[in-house]
Amino acid sequence: MRTCQIVHLGLVGYAEAYALQKRIVAARKTEAIGDVLLLCEHPHVITQGRNGKREHLLASEHVLRQKGMEYYETSRGGDITYHGPGQIVGYPILNLGAIRRDVVWYVRTLEEAMIQATAEFGIKAERVAGKTGIWVRVGNTEEKLAAIGVHISRWVTSHGFAYNVSTDLRNFDLIVPCGIAECRVTSLEKLLGRSVEEKEVSPRIAKHLGELLGLEMKEASVKAILEKLEQVEPQLEVPA
Repeated sequence: MRTCQIVHLGLVGYAEAYALQKRIVAARKTEAIGDVLLLCEHPHVITQGRNGKREHLLASEHVLRQKGMEYYETSRGGDITYHGPGQIVGYPILNLGAIRRDVVWYVRTLEEAMIQATAEFGIKAERVAGKTGIWVRVGNTEEKLAAIGVHISRWVTSHGFAYNVSTDLRNFDLIVPCGIAECRVTSLEKLLGRSVEEKEVSPRIAKHLGELLGLEMKEASVKAILEKLEQVEPQLEVPA
């Protein structure tokens, strides 16, 4: 069984995490490094995917500055979303070519890992036809618990998922979440009616993701990953 290293970055800026992703992706494409799952939280930030529409950002630049909210256009799929404290953001950087060359299957697998993790808390999450991510039925409506937006290049994955644990849901009022009008967003904390910590949830998501992908999940430190990258990156550079 192949191994995937789980690296907890803690609270890290979006740009810093994206730069690290790109370094790992470059190394993964040459097999200089194995599969990696980055787990983190971001300070307040709104990101727009390559299929997104700027009009789905409802707040002006002035309001974003007032709220200390950053904004980035990204290479991932999907529309617009919010990331912030209390939300688990996962960036699997995997050689999908060695697992299964099927983008739709991969997205469904990310959903399934989060559905199974949510079930461990006694909450039934599900897919909704035509909508990516996982949803929970509340009364007569569906509320979104987790979003997905991925990028795949030469069968190496990047970007990933965002799962609301104890997120301040008011920040989703600044956008049209995932470009879906009237989309309601929820969190595990809201659904359970009690406080929930990230460390209760992220190991469950990682475990189920490993099982579904056929990967052995092993913890690794940020220091170890950075040292490995520094070791292999000179070999990745193309001579002039």
